[in-house]
Amino acid sequence: MAAQGRDIKLSESRVEGYRNFATKLWNASRFAEMNGCARVAGFDPRAAREPLNRWILGEAAKAVAETSAAIESYRFNDAANAAYRFVWSVFCDWCLELAKPVLQSAENSPAKAETQATIAHVLDTVYALLHPFMPFVTEELWAIKGEAGPPRESVLALGPWAGRGFSRRCAAEAEIGWVVDLVSEIRSVRSEMGVPAAAQPALTLVAPAPELAAVARRWAETIRRLARVGDLVFAEAPPPGSLQLSCAGRSPAIPVAGILDIAAERGRLGKEIARSGAKSPKSTPSSPTPDFLARRPEEVVAEHQERREAALARHPQDVGGAGKAGADLIRRTCRRAA
Repeated sequence: MAAQGRDIKLSESRVEGYRNFATKLWNASRFAEMNGCARVAGFDPRAAREPLNRWILGEAAKAVAETSAAIESYRFNDAANAAYRFVWSVFCDWCLELAKPVLQSAENSPAKAETQATIAHVLDTVYALLHPFMPFVTEELWAIKGEAGPPRESVLALGPWAGRGFSRRCAAEAEIGWVVDLVSEIRSVRSEMGVPAAAQPALTLVAPAPELAAVARRWAETIRRLARVGDLVFAEAPPPGSLQLSCAGRSPAIPVAGILDIAAERGRLGKEIARSGAKSPKSTPSSPTPDFLARRPEEVVAEHQERREAALARHPQDVGGAGKAGADLIRRTCRRAA
């Protein structure tokens, strides 16, 4: 948060959030240790064959590049944010979740061994990325994880900076990216439309390309587990009474007839649109003037901007271009309910 020239007020909730981040990093390391993810002498990231491993190695290389560039230009807040996003939102939230079926399988396959070595390698990259910002926890984890595998050459503080020895792979990025986008969209739609958590409707892929259908079959069990859906169905058209999603140019659908009251949902959305239409444009927060920005504290300006964006999203007719996202959201939601 501490950009150059900016004063940050101490926030206890923010301190709690970063404590939670440290706990998540520690638990991710423990999860890796419990699942046999130990460092392997001579591990070469470029030799990885599994799509998940190639994807996370590419994401790690991208995070290293972003963090390095920010540090070299003295944008330490951007460097910390790049490392934070990669660890929390990519490695912990997705890589470890997608790797669970392989890591927890009883079979000692080459794919499992490669995944274990890859995760151990990425964890070393994570410790190096985070060390400038949280040295004590990362130094402790570096020492603990160094007890297995080849011996460490030095403490983390004296070790080399995270390497960039792997480039992004478009095929792996497209495959895993589609799975991540699909699960995220299903979760979002379920929450937005109030689909009960216990319900597991089928997921229909409408006229998918052959390569996409192959990806869906490979990751079907993972999609069902993470998105809480039932059978994976292929069809030429979406079934009646389904929620249609937008994912990588395709339109998967979730049949909700019998799960949601579609007539009641239409009524709710109609009232929402009516309330939005009755809203006076004058009540929407106006765009801040340069004089306002110069005289107000930064946190006041940020709060004003957040209120304005929320208002425009709810009442898209107030400002033409800025409200387009809100209008699109209402139209998309109406289409889902139909």
